[in-house]
Amino acid sequence: MADDRAFWKSLASRSFARAYCFYGEEDFLKDEAVRQLLGATLDPATRDFNLDVRDAAVLEAETLASLLATPPMMAERRVVVVRDASALRKDVRAEVDRFLARSGAAASAADDVVLVLVYAAGKPDRVVTEGAYTVEMEPLTGDRVPRWIVHHARTVLGVEITPGAAALLFESAGNDLVVLASELDKLASYAGGAAIDEAAVAAIVGVRRGETLGDFLDLVATRDATRALALLTHVLGQPKVGAIPIVMALTTQTLALAWGRAMRERGVSAARLEREYFDFLKSTGGAYTGRPWGEAVKSWARVVDDWDEPVLERTLEALLAADVSLKETRLSSDDEILARLVLAICVGDDHTTMRRRTAVA
Repeated sequence: MADDRAFWKSLASRSFARAYCFYGEEDFLKDEAVRQLLGATLDPATRDFNLDVRDAAVLEAETLASLLATPPMMAERRVVVVRDASALRKDVRAEVDRFLARSGAAASAADDVVLVLVYAAGKPDRVVTEGAYTVEMEPLTGDRVPRWIVHHARTVLGVEITPGAAALLFESAGNDLVVLASELDKLASYAGGAAIDEAAVAAIVGVRRGETLGDFLDLVATRDATRALALLTHVLGQPKVGAIPIVMALTTQTLALAWGRAMRERGVSAARLEREYFDFLKSTGGAYTGRPWGEAVKSWARVVDDWDEPVLERTLEALLAADVSLKETRLSSDDEILARLVLAICVGDDHTTMRRRTAVA
């Protein structure tokens, strides 16, 4: 079993297997993997003769056996794609097992038929994972989404996008790859062959630097209630940003600040804390940060010493109360609930600052 990054590298090096299996929660990445695999293995001029795509639920054993035994026509390879492979009937699955037993996952010069199994749900069993090049497509975490945006723009749309524009698009649209691909398609048309920059994202997506969810989180992290409240309505109106995602991102931020305080008390230096935060995020299994990991960890490391245990506890209590209010039938709007949340988090900032200044004096 390989991760998706190893799979993309294998395509770039034109190292192909005779059997592939794609499964996991991220349907867009599974579709993209199949598309790029077909683009790498098939000659466009003879593609129609050498590609068969079948749905497992209606596939007959005799049909699959014939497809797998048919040599390529005027080409080096032919590909058979079976979608929703978990729905294969027992006799059809037996044909798959026979093919996997003959081929294994290693490619050779004689390999001219490639079998691709795509699981809409569930996981492949050991026979498949041992006999096919198996890749689990999981939702991308915050550190990988901007890189995916750059990769997709370059390889699929043939256009460059600046790192700043990629980060801005991610902060606006989140990690929904379907939405991101749609926005990138519009941005590519708007750019007309030029590199997509932050100005293009502002024009098409409607979000500018200083107006993103990440900027809002920074303001709450510094407990700047006035500016956070002023930005709140604008952030709520952006694609893929709603009250629940905002509470999720604030919860991740608060837990990260609490964890960072504990690390600082153990003697971890401010310079080292950013590196430790990356390990912390990896250990969470993909906690929602609302922005690229790099931006998040810089912000947290910068303000962590300004947060103490009582404020962190109060903040977590306020987040829990807001989450409950958002999920219950209520009279208050999302804006009102989040405004109260911002005030609950930031209230006492002046008192905290005064205590700190008095102590220094």
